[in-house]
Amino acid sequence: MTKKLISAVAGIAMMTSVLAACSGNAGVKNETSPTQASSTPTGTPAAATKQYGDTGGLKLPLVNEPTTVTWMLPSNSTNIKEDKLVVQEILKRTGIKVEFQTYSPQTYQDKLKVIVASGKLPDIFDGLKPAELKKIGKQKGVVAINDYADMLPNFKKLYLEENSWVVKSYGDENGKLYTWPIYNLNRDVNHGFMYRKDIFDKLGVKEWTNTDEFYQALKKLKEAYPNSYPYASKGLVNIFKDWSYGWGLGSESYPAYYDEKDKTWKYASIQPEHKEMLDFMKKLYNEGLIDPEFLTDTQDSWTTKMTTDKSFVTWDWIGRLDLFYNQIKSKNADYNLRYANPIGPTGNVRTLPKVSDFSVTVANNKNKEVALKLLDYLTSPSGSELMTVGVEGVNFEWGKDGIPVYPELKDLPLVDISVLEDRYAMWLESAYLRPDRRSVYYKFSEKEQEAQDKILKGNKREAADPILNFTDAEISTLAELQTTLQKAAEEFNAKYVLDKKYGSEQWEEWKKNIAKKGLDAYMKVYNDAQKRYDAAK
Repeated sequence: MTKKLISAVAGIAMMTSVLAACSGNAGVKNETSPTQASSTPTGTPAAATKQYGDTGGLKLPLVNEPTTVTWMLPSNSTNIKEDKLVVQEILKRTGIKVEFQTYSPQTYQDKLKVIVASGKLPDIFDGLKPAELKKIGKQKGVVAINDYADMLPNFKKLYLEENSWVVKSYGDENGKLYTWPIYNLNRDVNHGFMYRKDIFDKLGVKEWTNTDEFYQALKKLKEAYPNSYPYASKGLVNIFKDWSYGWGLGSESYPAYYDEKDKTWKYASIQPEHKEMLDFMKKLYNEGLIDPEFLTDTQDSWTTKMTTDKSFVTWDWIGRLDLFYNQIKSKNADYNLRYANPIGPTGNVRTLPKVSDFSVTVANNKNKEVALKLLDYLTSPSGSELMTVGVEGVNFEWGKDGIPVYPELKDLPLVDISVLEDRYAMWLESAYLRPDRRSVYYKFSEKEQEAQDKILKGNKREAADPILNFTDAEISTLAELQTTLQKAAEEFNAKYVLDKKYGSEQWEEWKKNIAKKGLDAYMKVYNDAQKRYDAAK
């Protein structure tokens, strides 16, 4: 769900066009038709609200007369018409006809760039990079959502009361928030170390509980399979970030990370803990315990190694636990890839954010209050269930395990969110504003559940770093320096691990060299932004 950011090349032209069109309600239609009117819930608003569950305090329907709202978003389902369940149900419950304008994820950013430049903004859309969204917001092209908080009970509760940092992190310097966040989307545990339990059991090797045990386990695997490289990787240079959490250096902004003890931002690649991690990798490499291609391997090559007797330990997405088994079970029914304990002094993995920002925003036109209320409804438990579980008794029933079952889809080998998106217009990106944890997306296999339990019960997650809010000047500084610094760090990391001559002398030289590339200025941006974050109420 990570999205490409829009190029800033046409920024000025886009801004001018947006402002010129704001007062013209471009791209907005209000329609009244017998069909729409008959689809609006009958009876009192209180009765309608009760019928659809917990709305968080909103009264349904949301409008007194049928209203059409346009919503532009990326989707592989590019034909979301009136016959889709979600479109019909939103109209039935709220009185709002949503006209979804979907474009493939591959072309979405290009299309958005053209539409924003034209000024003909849809009522709701997503995908602008934060700096550009704030510029448009300051020019009144999109609404400051928190200005309307009193009519948005779900927004107010989640983002002004329970997560008050959201405005500090995502708003502008005047405290105006132009983006509607997404709440509780991420699974608790989604990546980590994995090991071939069938091979470990065969050799009598126990799963490691610390870094030394990890090393000893790899040594025993190498002794039993001398032609193997026990640890394999397909993550290329990302291995340094992936492992860094175990050494207390991990961050969404890696190599920049927040040191909770010092309350300052630091650069991971020059820290003593980073050298310790590199020294450990170097030992594995020199002893043939890590695949020599760990910085260059392809997914196909890595897959072959991890499904044969060439490699037995890796780091990846938890879905791989079952995917590899399904791929290899006809040849090796005993194949058993399992989620493993982290390594490193902290023994932790990353904490995934509770609040995500897709830059969902509302155009400043005559439909703005209707659009905002619609977003608030979809953020309520009632709207959450609709968008990510469905309509009970219509397209799903509750199974014995508390997981929704879809009778119409019973012949499909797998019902995942892409199937629900295509069939019902559920799980549309930026329209799932508060995913229901009972959804199939959170239905874990036995192996995936083991991963959740291992990390959560053991409290093995690093503290999440503050989400900083940078000024335009700071963004320019980061853009100017980031690529150079990161490339230099990646090159040094590789040389340090692969070249036997590299050691303490080269490490000290490296710290001096990167300081000359603007490191102090780069980290000053983070720490200045942190000071503003700490000072903000």
